[in-house]
Amino acid sequence: MAQDRDPNCLFCRLEAREIPSDRVYEDDQVIVFRDVNPRAPTHVLAIPRRHVPSIHALTDSPADTALLAALFAALRKMVADAGLEDGYRVVTNVGPAAGQSVPHLHLHLLGGRAMSWPPG
Repeated sequence: MAQDRDPNCLFCRLEAREIPSDRVYEDDQVIVFRDVNPRAPTHVLAIPRRHVPSIHALTDSPADTALLAALFAALRKMVADAGLEDGYRVVTNVGPAAGQSVPHLHLHLLGGRAMSWPPG
């Protein structure tokens, strides 16, 4: 299991409100906020409150299983709130070679425009 907080992590600092964000949802496990450099009309990030470096760091523990369920439940709420049921994309990058710029698990929810494939 990952540590609760990394004082050098941008998203841990955001979670602690040391860095401002435009939060659109939060509960005891998850925070969802608007991306500062949106790539679609709807572009939010869902992060766990506790520090997890990436999805690769998760285990099959009940706590990690519950965390993933909480992340996706938060995104489902965002989809409903934004009216994206006709189509959206959920992305997570793992490692610098895949474009992960903040080493804290985060899921991008993008919607409100047509998506192309392959994405990158």
